[in-house]
Amino acid sequence: MKRLLCYLLAGAMLTGVSCITNDIPYPTVEVAINDISGEGFSLTNIDLTTRTVNITLDEATDIRNVRIDKVSYAVTPHNTHIDRQTFLDNIRPSQPLTGTFDLRTPLYVTLSLYQDYDWQIVAKQEIPMSFRVEGQIGSPEFDTANRIAKAYVAKDADRSRVTITELKLGPASTETVITTYSPTIEELSKLDFSSPDADDPTLGTPHFVDVSCHGRTERWILYVLPTDRSVSTEAVDAWSGVVWLRGSGIAGQPMGFRYRVGTEGEWSEVPDVKIVDGTFSAAFAAAPLTTYQFKSYCGSDESDPTTVTTEGVEQMPNSGLEEWSKPGNPWLPFLSDEAGKPIAPFWASGNNGSTTLSDKDNVTTPDESTVRPGSTGTKSARLASTKVLIKLAAGNLFTGEFAATKGTNGVVNFGQPFTLRPTALRVWMKYTPGKINMMGSNLPAGETIQTGDTDNGSIYIALGTWTKEKYGMGKDGAGNDSNGGQPFGSDASPVSIDTRDVKTFFNPKGEDVIGYGARFFTESVDEWTQITIPIEYTSTDRKPTHLIVVCSASRWGDYFIGSSQSVMWVDDFELIYTPVTGGE
Repeated sequence: MKRLLCYLLAGAMLTGVSCITNDIPYPTVEVAINDISGEGFSLTNIDLTTRTVNITLDEATDIRNVRIDKVSYAVTPHNTHIDRQTFLDNIRPSQPLTGTFDLRTPLYVTLSLYQDYDWQIVAKQEIPMSFRVEGQIGSPEFDTANRIAKAYVAKDADRSRVTITELKLGPASTETVITTYSPTIEELSKLDFSSPDADDPTLGTPHFVDVSCHGRTERWILYVLPTDRSVSTEAVDAWSGVVWLRGSGIAGQPMGFRYRVGTEGEWSEVPDVKIVDGTFSAAFAAAPLTTYQFKSYCGSDESDPTTVTTEGVEQMPNSGLEEWSKPGNPWLPFLSDEAGKPIAPFWASGNNGSTTLSDKDNVTTPDESTVRPGSTGTKSARLASTKVLIKLAAGNLFTGEFAATKGTNGVVNFGQPFTLRPTALRVWMKYTPGKINMMGSNLPAGETIQTGDTDNGSIYIALGTWTKEKYGMGKDGAGNDSNGGQPFGSDASPVSIDTRDVKTFFNPKGEDVIGYGARFFTESVDEWTQITIPIEYTSTDRKPTHLIVVCSASRWGDYFIGSSQSVMWVDDFELIYTPVTGGE
């Protein structure tokens, strides 16, 4: 009887338990790889949108045996107040990420914490190759898929005995021999590369070379082929104040470019031509809106002239930061009419968000007491980071527009229409950094920042081909539609930065970035100083659609990390269009 009673009680308890439902939702916590380190590689960037870690392998690293020593993570909680470290301690990767890996293909891993997040580690390795022979014309050609290397010489050159001056088809190191060749360069130079068919001189005899590295051997095919050309112009890319020139000729011969203004008159020599074997290039300082002709030469041969006209020159509106208005609580870095409507706005700041509760929280204001000596204006911009409620509001100034306030977060749109290609940004500035006393819930990828560190200021410029459809996002950090299905970004200012979602933060290595330059400040700049920030372009033939300039007294303000005591002043921006070799 007692045993039967126990069974009944147990059944009742089980029945009662089965009626209890768990209505408490799991927290939404985004998990990201924050840093990665090991031997023979460096972290290139972490793309939070595609959840991709990009690393660059050293030339001497064996891509099949890449050693990863340490991986760290970052979390972004969305509906919980649980301590951040607790989340970090409970992340579960689907496989160990430390050890030795073959990274010829991406390393895939799923990070689990309430939800699953699929990540990949992608390795890129650039191994410069060379194949040089005496009398070579132009650059060699490499077909890495089929392991074929070709060098070109003049059509009347003797190819029965070609002297190879350089051959590199694998990694090299200054410390030890990594790659060996069989036959050697000396033995290959004794071989006949001429045509095996007397009736077809365009052919060449192929010769094989075994390239051994990291315990493996690959067989390459070498050709030395004739070409009709002795000199050619490869590119003439005309910007506003510089024309980028590239040509090819016969290695060892005098070569370069000649130019003239207009299409008539005497030709002059282009200065400062860089020659590398059979190729040569130059950055020619030009005048805006001017027609030029260029031609390449090698020895006594010349190419046909190429005619180009340079682009114009424009400066950013309100470059001297003299135009301000205050139709309501926020100071605005542009003029407004009597009804408070903006008049041709170009610059913006985070004031619209920081002054939601009080106009005392303007982080960016006009300053008439601190104007650089020699300025023709009466104002500068003062960017002062401050604490608003529980978060840091970084002093900032940017080209674009303030889009929306979302609780204690903000959405801003970067960019203004711009199609020219300046070579540098010049600006006057001062900076007083404080000690970091405000920390957000997550860290920038690859950074180790702690309370008490010195804050960093930043100024950067970018040119690109962004669109609101691709970069204007209309969802919050949890993936919820927060703008009625429409992007926050506009045609004029397409790049939306939402402080709720680190995936929207600006990526200087994004595929639509054409040019980028930055200067970061780790110490005080006590006196007004003019700095020049060179812009590095990914190519000389792509044209941008938009320009972004961002100044911040707290470099990591998007992450709500910085000092409430940091202040930066900026004044008199200038876009430079002539060739620039370095910063000042």
